[in-house]
Amino acid sequence: MTQDLARIRAFVQVFDSGGFSSAARQHGRSKALLSKYVTDLEDYLGVRLMNRTTRKLSLTEAGEAYYREASALLQQLDDLDATITDQTAEPRGLLRVSAPRNFGEDTLAPAIFAYLAKYPKVTLDLRLEDRYVDLVDEGIDVALRISTLQDSSLIARKIADMHIVIGGAPSLLKTLGTPEHPDALRTMPCIVDTNLQGQSNWRFIDEEGKTISIPVSGPVRVNSPLAARQAAVLGLGFAALPSYLADPAVAKGELVPVLTRYLQTGQTLQAVYPHRRHLAGKVRALIDHLVEWFQKHPIS
Repeated sequence: MTQDLARIRAFVQVFDSGGFSSAARQHGRSKALLSKYVTDLEDYLGVRLMNRTTRKLSLTEAGEAYYREASALLQQLDDLDATITDQTAEPRGLLRVSAPRNFGEDTLAPAIFAYLAKYPKVTLDLRLEDRYVDLVDEGIDVALRISTLQDSSLIARKIADMHIVIGGAPSLLKTLGTPEHPDALRTMPCIVDTNLQGQSNWRFIDEEGKTISIPVSGPVRVNSPLAARQAAVLGLGFAALPSYLADPAVAKGELVPVLTRYLQTGQTLQAVYPHRRHLAGKVRALIDHLVEWFQKHPIS
């Protein structure tokens, strides 16, 4: 079996390198050995895989079909080897993580710094910013996102349950009254956080369990949930806030939750990462750590 894999790997390496000489230089093998492996493979299969000339190397029709399957097989084997190695080796190297600023500064920081204490060979590049980050284009290994939806081009794993709070200042409720149904928000001032999923279309669950979308507007549009909370505390409108930001203001009496029976469930903190065959051990270890951390330290 080992000899068979060596022949297959030699065939793929020669074609990928553009010739026997190039493959020999790149992979530290002799040109004669690579030639022997490819010839042995062709003899075993009973078909010519490569057309060889002094100037050019090309694949036969059979060689093209065999190359597609063989290269995919070798990639799977290499990924499997890397996966096992990562599972047994200590996580190390640079880890690039993206997260919302306010969540990262307050709730995430203790969890992720505890991860670094556990794995001191990992170095962290933590990017806290309130915008949608393209993981592939910006070279991000994993992003923490608060969402109910998943991008089909990404893999997502649930880290913890969360919920959204609709809150208004006591002074606002005294002036306008307490909204009894989501429809009431259509004519009431609301603070729009442009980072929030849906932005100015807030989603609720009606009496029949159906999702409804309520368009809202008001005196402030802002791309920061912390600024949205400040505007709401000042009585400028109702705000839709993640629980980790809303709950402290509610506890102080600065905000009053409303419409709680109509709020959607299923909001979660998710770790998302690019769709790859092989997930690096440092990323897997971080995700496992965060799941365990937030089980012990639930997000309010």
